Amino acid sequence: MGIRYYAYAFDADMTALALADPLSVISDDPLADAWGMPHGAQVADTNFVQSVPKTDMLYLDKAWSSMQALTAPSRAGETPRAAYRMFEGQVTMNGYGWSPWARAIAPEEVVEIAEDLVELQHSVSDDMTTDQDAHYILDFLQRAVEFLTQVAASNRGFAYMIG
Repeated sequence: MGIRYYAYAFDADMTALALADPLSVISDDPLADAWGMPHGAQVADTNFVQSVPKTDMLYLDKAWSSMQALTAPSRAGETPRAAYRMFEGQVTMNGYGWSPWARAIAPEEVVEIAEDLVELQHSVSDDMTTDQDAHYILDFLQRAVEFLTQVAASNRGFAYMIG
């Protein structure tokens, strides 16, 4: 199935809980939320329309690694972009599977990350070619910008999971 990225917004009054336990904010079946399937379904019909409102959930499929690469420092010792904070992390491999990476971002950090994503979007849109990989990355970057802009405007935080 592959390693995927999911983010869920939370209200400011839940910040302490989210920071202490980011997975408490993440759905028990985020892929079902992203694909519009019943939770726990092994086989189900779906139209692949996200069942959680886009203002509450961001699904980046497997594009998280491209987002991570776009926002990471280009050289060792450099400071990463503010947006890197929402893509940072790696799963922990264990045998034939993995344990997810999870983090919560407090509402007061969201505005800076959202602004940086918009700036990144403008810079990469001008620089990227129109090949299929670029289109895939730009589409998911647009989704991230829309989600973070709405989260920032509503003074909420978000928790994300790579897994």
